[in-house]
Amino acid sequence: MSSDADKANCDYDLLIVGGGMVGASLAIALSGQGLRIGLVEAHEPGDPGQPGYDDRAIALAYGSRRIFEGMRLWQEIARDAEPILDIHVSDRGHFGFSHLSSKEEQVPALGYVVTARQLGYSLLGRLRQCDDVEVIAPASVVAVWSDSGAARVQVLRDRQQFELSARLLVAADGGKSFIREQLDVPTHKWQYGQSAIVTNITPQQPHNNVAYERFTDTGPVALLPMSEGRCAVVWTVRDEQVEQVMALDDQAFLAAFQQRFGYRLGRFVRVGKRASYPLSLLRVRESVRERIAIIGNAAHTLHPIAGQGFNLGIRDVAALVEVVLQAHEQGRDIGAAQVLKSYEQWRLAEQRTVALATDGLARLFSNPLKAVQFGRNLGLLAMDLLPGARHRLAKGAMGLLGRLPRLGRGMAPE
Repeated sequence: MSSDADKANCDYDLLIVGGGMVGASLAIALSGQGLRIGLVEAHEPGDPGQPGYDDRAIALAYGSRRIFEGMRLWQEIARDAEPILDIHVSDRGHFGFSHLSSKEEQVPALGYVVTARQLGYSLLGRLRQCDDVEVIAPASVVAVWSDSGAARVQVLRDRQQFELSARLLVAADGGKSFIREQLDVPTHKWQYGQSAIVTNITPQQPHNNVAYERFTDTGPVALLPMSEGRCAVVWTVRDEQVEQVMALDDQAFLAAFQQRFGYRLGRFVRVGKRASYPLSLLRVRESVRERIAIIGNAAHTLHPIAGQGFNLGIRDVAALVEVVLQAHEQGRDIGAAQVLKSYEQWRLAEQRTVALATDGLARLFSNPLKAVQFGRNLGLLAMDLLPGARHRLAKGAMGLLGRLPRLGRGMAPE
Protein backbone atom coordinates (compact mmCIF):
# COMPACT_ATOMS: atom_id res chain seq x y z
CA MET A 1 0.00 0.00 0.00
CA SER A 2 1.20 3.56 -0.63
CA SER A 3 0.96 6.07 2.18
CA ASP A 4 0.19 9.78 1.99
CA ALA A 5 3.78 10.37 3.12
CA ASP A 6 5.08 8.41 0.11
CA LYS A 7 2.97 10.58 -2.21
CA ALA A 8 4.15 13.80 -0.57
CA ASN A 9 7.79 12.77 -1.13
CA CYS A 10 7.29 12.66 -4.93
CA ASP A 11 6.61 15.58 -7.25
CA TYR A 12 4.18 13.44 -9.26
CA ASP A 13 2.33 10.17 -9.09
CA LEU A 14 3.17 9.61 -12.75
CA LEU A 15 5.73 11.40 -14.91
CA ILE A 16 5.72 10.87 -18.70
CA VAL A 17 8.86 11.59 -20.71
CA GLY A 18 7.87 12.28 -24.32
CA GLY A 19 4.89 14.31 -25.48
CA GLY A 20 4.38 12.72 -28.89
CA MET A 21 1.17 10.95 -29.81
CA VAL A 22 1.69 8.03 -27.43
CA GLY A 23 2.82 10.12 -24.44
CA ALA A 24 0.06 12.68 -24.95
CA SER A 25 -2.55 9.91 -25.26
CA LEU A 26 -1.43 8.40 -21.96
CA ALA A 27 -1.66 11.74 -20.17
CA ILE A 28 -5.13 12.41 -21.57
CA ALA A 29 -6.43 8.93 -20.73
CA LEU A 30 -5.25 9.20 -17.11
CA SER A 31 -6.46 12.77 -16.60
CA GLY A 32 -9.35 13.25 -14.20
CA GLN A 33 -8.56 10.17 -12.14
CA GLY A 34 -7.03 11.88 -9.11
CA LEU A 35 -3.40 11.41 -10.15
CA ARG A 36 -0.71 14.10 -10.20
CA ILE A 37 0.68 13.87 -13.74
CA GLY A 38 3.70 15.53 -15.30
CA LEU A 39 4.80 15.43 -18.94
CA VAL A 40 8.31 16.39 -20.09
CA GLU A 41 8.63 17.22 -23.79
CA ALA A 42 11.54 18.58 -25.83
CA HIS A 43 9.31 20.79 -28.00
CA GLU A 44 6.79 23.44 -27.11
CA PRO A 45 3.27 21.97 -27.50
CA GLY A 46 2.03 22.66 -31.02
CA ASP A 47 5.54 23.30 -32.39
CA PRO A 48 5.27 22.34 -36.09
CA GLY A 49 8.85 21.07 -35.90
CA GLN A 50 7.99 18.32 -33.44
CA PRO A 51 8.99 15.07 -35.21
CA GLY A 52 5.89 13.14 -34.11
CA TYR A 53 3.49 15.73 -35.56
CA ASP A 54 4.56 15.90 -39.20
CA ASP A 55 2.55 15.22 -42.37
CA ARG A 56 3.25 11.50 -42.39
CA ALA A 57 0.08 9.42 -42.84
CA ILE A 58 -0.94 7.26 -39.89
CA ALA A 59 -3.07 4.16 -40.49
CA LEU A 60 -5.28 3.85 -37.41
CA ALA A 61 -6.61 0.33 -36.87
CA TYR A 62 -10.28 -0.06 -35.96
CA GLY A 63 -9.13 -1.07 -32.47
CA SER A 64 -7.37 2.30 -32.14
CA ARG A 65 -10.65 4.01 -33.01
CA ARG A 66 -12.21 2.17 -30.08
CA ILE A 67 -9.48 3.39 -27.75
CA PHE A 68 -10.01 6.98 -28.85
CA GLU A 69 -13.75 6.49 -28.42
CA GLY A 70 -13.07 5.44 -24.83
CA MET A 71 -11.02 8.63 -24.42
CA ARG A 72 -13.92 10.66 -25.87
CA LEU A 73 -11.65 11.90 -28.67
CA TRP A 74 -12.84 9.99 -31.71
CA GLN A 75 -15.48 12.47 -32.88
CA GLU A 76 -12.84 15.15 -33.31
CA ILE A 77 -10.29 12.82 -34.94
CA ALA A 78 -12.95 11.41 -37.29
CA ARG A 79 -13.38 14.80 -38.99
CA ASP A 80 -9.98 14.36 -40.65
CA ALA A 81 -9.92 10.55 -40.91
CA GLU A 82 -10.58 8.68 -44.16
CA PRO A 83 -11.99 5.17 -43.65
CA ILE A 84 -10.35 2.02 -45.04
CA LEU A 85 -13.22 -0.21 -46.16
CA ASP A 86 -11.15 -2.88 -47.90
CA ILE A 87 -7.53 -4.00 -47.97
CA HIS A 88 -6.02 -5.62 -51.06
CA VAL A 89 -2.72 -7.51 -50.61
CA SER A 90 -0.72 -8.74 -53.61
CA ASP A 91 2.76 -9.79 -54.73
CA ARG A 92 3.86 -7.71 -57.73
CA GLY A 93 4.29 -9.80 -60.85
CA HIS A 94 2.92 -12.96 -59.23
CA PHE A 95 -0.46 -14.65 -58.94
CA GLY A 96 -1.05 -14.46 -55.19
CA PHE A 97 -3.42 -11.97 -53.59
CA SER A 98 -5.72 -11.65 -50.60
CA HIS A 99 -8.57 -9.34 -49.70
CA LEU A 100 -10.01 -8.12 -46.39
CA SER A 101 -13.41 -6.45 -46.18
CA SER A 102 -15.03 -4.31 -43.49
CA LYS A 103 -18.41 -5.60 -44.66
CA GLU A 104 -17.35 -9.19 -44.10
CA GLU A 105 -15.96 -8.29 -40.65
CA GLN A 106 -19.16 -6.35 -39.84
CA VAL A 107 -17.33 -3.19 -38.78
CA PRO A 108 -17.76 0.36 -40.16
CA ALA A 109 -14.13 0.34 -41.35
CA LEU A 110 -11.02 -1.83 -41.00
CA GLY A 111 -9.08 1.30 -40.17
CA TYR A 112 -8.67 5.00 -40.90
CA VAL A 113 -5.99 7.22 -42.41
CA VAL A 114 -5.09 10.53 -40.80
CA THR A 115 -1.89 12.59 -40.87
CA ALA A 116 0.26 12.69 -37.76
CA ARG A 117 -0.19 16.47 -37.74
CA GLN A 118 -3.98 16.26 -37.72
CA LEU A 119 -4.02 13.58 -35.03
CA GLY A 120 -1.47 15.54 -33.04
CA TYR A 121 -3.58 18.70 -33.08
CA SER A 122 -6.57 16.75 -31.74
CA LEU A 123 -4.46 15.35 -28.93
CA LEU A 124 -2.85 18.67 -28.08
CA GLY A 125 -6.21 20.42 -28.04
CA ARG A 126 -7.48 17.95 -25.45
CA LEU A 127 -4.21 17.99 -23.50
CA ARG A 128 -4.55 21.74 -22.97
CA GLN A 129 -7.88 21.06 -21.25
CA CYS A 130 -6.32 18.62 -18.76
CA ASP A 131 -5.77 20.85 -15.71
CA ASP A 132 -4.21 17.98 -13.72
CA VAL A 133 -1.43 17.44 -16.30
CA GLU A 134 1.58 19.73 -15.94
CA VAL A 135 3.44 20.06 -19.24
CA ILE A 136 7.13 20.86 -18.81
CA ALA A 137 8.32 22.07 -22.22
CA PRO A 138 10.54 22.72 -23.95
CA ALA A 139 12.74 20.60 -21.70
CA SER A 140 14.92 17.52 -21.94
CA VAL A 141 15.88 14.74 -19.54
CA VAL A 142 19.64 14.52 -19.02
CA ALA A 143 19.80 11.80 -16.33
CA VAL A 144 17.50 9.12 -14.92
CA TRP A 145 17.68 6.75 -11.96
CA SER A 146 15.32 5.03 -9.57
CA ASP A 147 15.17 3.39 -6.16
CA SER A 148 12.53 1.63 -4.11
CA GLY A 149 10.84 4.94 -3.25
CA ALA A 150 10.76 6.86 -6.53
CA ALA A 151 11.94 7.25 -10.10
CA ARG A 152 13.95 10.43 -10.60
CA VAL A 153 15.05 12.48 -13.60
CA GLN A 154 17.35 15.44 -14.03
CA VAL A 155 15.68 17.93 -16.38
CA LEU A 156 17.31 20.71 -18.39
CA ARG A 157 15.11 23.72 -19.17
CA ASP A 158 16.17 27.26 -20.07
CA ARG A 159 19.77 26.29 -19.24
CA GLN A 160 18.71 25.39 -15.72
CA GLN A 161 18.80 21.87 -14.29
CA PHE A 162 16.40 20.53 -11.70
CA GLU A 163 15.27 17.17 -10.38
CA LEU A 164 11.79 15.66 -10.62
CA SER A 165 10.52 12.52 -8.92
CA ALA A 166 7.53 10.25 -9.44
CA ARG A 167 6.12 7.01 -8.16
CA LEU A 168 6.00 5.85 -11.78
CA LEU A 169 8.08 7.12 -14.70
CA VAL A 170 6.89 6.29 -18.22
CA ALA A 171 9.37 6.44 -21.10
CA ALA A 172 7.42 7.43 -24.23
CA ASP A 173 10.37 9.20 -25.82
CA GLY A 174 10.48 7.43 -29.16
CA GLY A 175 12.73 5.05 -31.06
CA LYS A 176 15.91 6.82 -29.93
CA SER A 177 14.72 6.77 -26.32
CA PHE A 178 17.15 8.51 -23.96
CA ILE A 179 15.55 6.73 -20.99
CA ARG A 180 16.00 3.29 -22.56
CA GLU A 181 19.61 3.99 -23.49
CA GLN A 182 20.50 5.43 -20.08
CA LEU A 183 19.06 2.40 -18.33
CA ASP A 184 20.99 0.14 -20.71
CA VAL A 185 17.85 -1.88 -21.42
CA PRO A 186 18.75 -4.88 -23.61
CA THR A 187 17.17 -4.79 -27.06
CA HIS A 188 16.84 -6.86 -30.18
CA LYS A 189 17.84 -4.67 -33.17
CA TRP A 190 17.96 -5.17 -36.92
CA GLN A 191 18.68 -2.79 -39.79
CA TYR A 192 16.77 -3.77 -42.94
CA GLY A 193 18.96 -1.92 -45.41
CA GLN A 194 15.74 -0.30 -46.61
CA SER A 195 14.18 3.13 -46.34
CA ALA A 196 10.58 4.29 -46.61
CA ILE A 197 9.74 7.15 -48.93
CA VAL A 198 6.49 8.77 -47.79
CA THR A 199 4.30 11.24 -49.63
CA ASN A 200 0.76 11.63 -50.89
CA ILE A 201 -0.31 11.12 -54.46
CA THR A 202 -3.44 11.77 -56.52
CA PRO A 203 -4.69 9.06 -58.92
CA GLN A 204 -6.98 9.56 -61.91
CA GLN A 205 -9.54 7.11 -60.56
CA PRO A 206 -11.26 7.25 -57.14
CA HIS A 207 -9.62 5.09 -54.47
CA ASN A 208 -13.03 3.89 -53.20
CA ASN A 209 -11.55 3.64 -49.70
CA VAL A 210 -9.41 0.63 -50.61
CA ALA A 211 -5.92 0.28 -49.11
CA TYR A 212 -3.31 -1.57 -51.16
CA GLU A 213 -0.29 -3.45 -49.85
CA ARG A 214 1.83 -4.58 -52.77
CA PHE A 215 5.04 -6.54 -52.23
CA THR A 216 7.88 -5.83 -54.67
CA ASP A 217 11.49 -6.95 -55.04
CA THR A 218 12.75 -3.81 -53.25
CA GLY A 219 10.20 -3.99 -50.43
CA PRO A 220 6.49 -3.36 -49.88
CA VAL A 221 4.52 -0.48 -51.35
CA ALA A 222 1.47 0.75 -49.45
CA LEU A 223 -1.20 3.01 -50.94
CA LEU A 224 -3.74 4.24 -48.40
CA PRO A 225 -6.96 6.20 -49.05
CA MET A 226 -6.92 9.83 -47.94
CA SER A 227 -9.33 12.75 -48.11
CA GLU A 228 -9.79 14.83 -51.28
CA GLY A 229 -9.21 11.80 -53.50
CA ARG A 230 -5.55 11.54 -52.48
CA CYS A 231 -3.64 8.43 -51.40
CA ALA A 232 -0.87 8.19 -48.85
CA VAL A 233 2.23 6.42 -50.18
CA VAL A 234 4.76 4.37 -48.23
CA TRP A 235 7.29 3.17 -50.80
CA THR A 236 10.05 0.92 -49.51
CA VAL A 237 13.34 1.08 -51.42
CA ARG A 238 16.84 -0.20 -50.80
CA ASP A 239 19.06 2.28 -48.98
CA GLU A 240 21.30 2.71 -52.02
CA GLN A 241 18.26 3.81 -54.07
CA VAL A 242 17.00 6.53 -51.71
CA GLU A 243 19.12 9.41 -52.97
CA GLN A 244 18.25 8.67 -56.60
CA VAL A 245 14.49 8.37 -55.98
CA MET A 246 14.35 11.47 -53.77
CA ALA A 247 16.20 13.48 -56.47
CA LEU A 248 13.56 12.74 -59.14
CA ASP A 249 11.37 15.62 -60.23
CA ASP A 250 7.61 15.20 -59.78
CA GLN A 251 6.91 13.75 -63.22
CA ALA A 252 9.80 11.29 -63.03
CA PHE A 253 8.75 10.26 -59.52
CA LEU A 254 5.16 9.65 -60.67
CA ALA A 255 6.43 7.52 -63.57
CA ALA A 256 8.73 5.50 -61.30
CA PHE A 257 6.02 4.90 -58.74
CA GLN A 258 3.54 3.99 -61.48
CA GLN A 259 5.96 1.32 -62.65
CA ARG A 260 6.17 -0.06 -59.09
CA PHE A 261 2.45 -0.02 -58.32
CA GLY A 262 0.74 -0.49 -61.69
CA TYR A 263 -2.47 1.00 -63.13
CA ARG A 264 -5.15 -0.31 -60.77
CA LEU A 265 -6.11 3.33 -60.03
CA GLY A 266 -5.28 4.65 -63.48
CA ARG A 267 -2.48 7.16 -63.90
CA PHE A 268 -1.05 9.12 -61.00
CA VAL A 269 -1.32 12.82 -61.77
CA ARG A 270 0.05 14.72 -58.76
CA VAL A 271 2.50 14.12 -55.92
CA GLY A 272 3.06 16.03 -52.69
CA LYS A 273 6.13 16.75 -50.60
CA ARG A 274 8.38 13.71 -50.07
CA ALA A 275 10.36 12.52 -47.07
CA SER A 276 12.39 9.40 -46.33
CA TYR A 277 13.51 7.54 -43.24
CA PRO A 278 15.57 4.36 -42.70
CA LEU A 279 13.77 1.20 -41.57
CA SER A 280 14.79 -0.88 -38.60
CA LEU A 281 13.42 -3.28 -36.05
CA LEU A 282 13.88 -2.62 -32.35
CA ARG A 283 12.24 -4.51 -29.50
CA VAL A 284 13.15 -4.23 -25.82
CA ARG A 285 13.79 -7.44 -23.92
CA GLU A 286 12.47 -5.76 -20.76
CA SER A 287 9.68 -3.17 -20.89
CA VAL A 288 9.75 -2.37 -17.16
CA ARG A 289 12.44 -1.53 -14.64
CA GLU A 290 12.18 -0.40 -11.03
CA ARG A 291 9.38 2.22 -11.08
CA ILE A 292 9.79 2.68 -14.85
CA ALA A 293 7.66 1.52 -17.81
CA ILE A 294 8.76 1.77 -21.46
CA ILE A 295 6.00 2.14 -24.08
CA GLY A 296 5.39 2.97 -27.74
CA ASN A 297 8.34 3.33 -30.11
CA ALA A 298 10.70 3.43 -27.14
CA ALA A 299 9.76 -0.23 -26.58
CA HIS A 300 9.22 -1.38 -30.17
CA THR A 301 10.03 0.17 -33.54
CA LEU A 302 8.66 -1.86 -36.44
CA HIS A 303 8.89 -2.14 -40.21
CA PRO A 304 5.92 -0.14 -41.59
CA ILE A 305 4.56 -3.21 -43.39
CA ALA A 306 0.92 -3.67 -42.26
CA GLY A 307 1.01 -0.25 -40.52
CA GLN A 308 1.12 -1.60 -36.96
CA GLY A 309 3.65 0.74 -35.29
CA PHE A 310 1.47 3.46 -33.76
CA ASN A 311 -1.41 1.06 -33.19
CA LEU A 312 0.78 -1.19 -31.06
CA GLY A 313 1.85 1.87 -29.05
CA ILE A 314 -1.69 3.06 -28.41
CA ARG A 315 -2.58 -0.44 -27.20
CA ASP A 316 0.34 -0.14 -24.75
CA VAL A 317 -1.35 3.03 -23.49
CA ALA A 318 -4.73 1.34 -23.05
CA ALA A 319 -3.26 -1.56 -21.06
CA LEU A 320 -1.06 0.66 -18.88
CA VAL A 321 -4.03 2.93 -18.09
CA GLU A 322 -6.04 -0.04 -16.89
CA VAL A 323 -3.24 -1.46 -14.73
CA VAL A 324 -2.40 1.92 -13.18
CA LEU A 325 -6.00 2.88 -12.44
CA GLN A 326 -6.79 -0.52 -10.97
CA ALA A 327 -3.84 -0.17 -8.58
CA HIS A 328 -4.81 3.42 -7.77
CA GLU A 329 -8.42 2.45 -7.05
CA GLN A 330 -7.22 -0.28 -4.69
CA GLY A 331 -4.92 2.13 -2.85
CA ARG A 332 -1.79 0.35 -4.09
CA ASP A 333 1.46 1.99 -5.19
CA ILE A 334 1.13 2.51 -8.97
CA GLY A 335 4.90 2.16 -9.41
CA ALA A 336 5.24 -1.06 -7.42
CA ALA A 337 7.04 -3.99 -9.04
CA GLN A 338 3.93 -6.21 -9.02
CA VAL A 339 1.90 -3.54 -10.83
CA LEU A 340 4.52 -3.04 -13.53
CA LYS A 341 5.04 -6.78 -13.91
CA SER A 342 1.34 -7.26 -14.60
CA TYR A 343 1.56 -4.64 -17.37
CA GLU A 344 4.64 -6.27 -18.88
CA GLN A 345 3.08 -9.74 -18.85
CA TRP A 346 -0.09 -8.40 -20.45
CA ARG A 347 1.71 -6.70 -23.32
CA LEU A 348 4.65 -9.05 -23.88
CA ALA A 349 2.89 -11.61 -26.09
CA GLU A 350 1.34 -9.12 -28.52
CA GLN A 351 4.46 -6.95 -28.73
CA ARG A 352 6.55 -10.02 -29.58
CA THR A 353 3.96 -11.48 -31.99
CA VAL A 354 3.48 -8.25 -33.97
CA ALA A 355 7.23 -7.56 -34.13
CA LEU A 356 7.98 -11.08 -35.36
CA ALA A 357 5.07 -11.01 -37.83
CA THR A 358 6.06 -7.71 -39.45
CA ASP A 359 9.72 -8.75 -39.53
CA GLY A 360 8.83 -12.13 -41.02
CA LEU A 361 6.65 -10.58 -43.73
CA ALA A 362 9.35 -8.07 -44.65
CA ARG A 363 11.92 -10.86 -45.03
CA LEU A 364 9.60 -13.35 -46.71
CA PHE A 365 8.43 -10.99 -49.44
CA SER A 366 11.92 -9.69 -50.21
CA ASN A 367 13.28 -13.22 -50.73
CA PRO A 368 14.10 -13.69 -54.45
CA LEU A 369 14.15 -17.52 -54.43
CA LYS A 370 11.56 -18.96 -56.85
CA ALA A 371 10.44 -21.66 -54.41
CA VAL A 372 9.86 -19.05 -51.70
CA GLN A 373 7.95 -16.81 -54.13
CA PHE A 374 5.72 -19.72 -55.15
CA GLY A 375 5.08 -20.72 -51.55
CA ARG A 376 4.17 -17.23 -50.36
CA ASN A 377 1.76 -16.76 -53.28
CA LEU A 378 0.06 -20.03 -52.44
CA GLY A 379 -0.20 -18.72 -48.89
CA LEU A 380 -1.87 -15.49 -50.05
CA LEU A 381 -4.37 -17.44 -52.14
CA ALA A 382 -5.10 -19.84 -49.30
CA MET A 383 -5.70 -16.87 -46.98
CA ASP A 384 -8.18 -15.46 -49.46
CA LEU A 385 -9.99 -18.78 -49.85
CA LEU A 386 -10.24 -19.71 -46.15
CA PRO A 387 -12.73 -17.47 -44.29
CA GLY A 388 -11.51 -18.54 -40.84
CA ALA A 389 -7.89 -17.64 -41.58
CA ARG A 390 -8.94 -14.41 -43.28
CA HIS A 391 -11.12 -13.44 -40.31
CA ARG A 392 -8.28 -14.01 -37.85
CA LEU A 393 -5.91 -11.97 -40.02
CA ALA A 394 -8.45 -9.13 -40.11
CA LYS A 395 -8.97 -9.26 -36.33
CA GLY A 396 -5.22 -9.07 -35.81
CA ALA A 397 -4.86 -6.17 -38.25
CA MET A 398 -7.66 -4.32 -36.43
CA GLY A 399 -6.03 -4.90 -33.02
CA LEU A 400 -8.95 -6.94 -31.68
CA LEU A 401 -7.20 -10.18 -30.68
CA GLY A 402 -6.41 -11.21 -27.13
CA ARG A 403 -7.37 -9.58 -23.85
CA LEU A 404 -8.76 -6.10 -24.43
CA PRO A 405 -8.71 -3.35 -21.77
CA ARG A 406 -11.73 -1.12 -21.21
CA LEU A 407 -10.37 1.50 -23.60
CA GLY A 408 -9.85 -1.20 -26.23
CA ARG A 409 -13.58 -1.96 -25.97
CA GLY A 410 -14.49 1.69 -26.47
CA MET A 411 -15.28 2.22 -22.78
CA ALA A 412 -14.01 5.04 -20.60
CA PRO A 413 -11.35 4.06 -18.02
CA GLU A 414 -12.45 3.75 -14.42
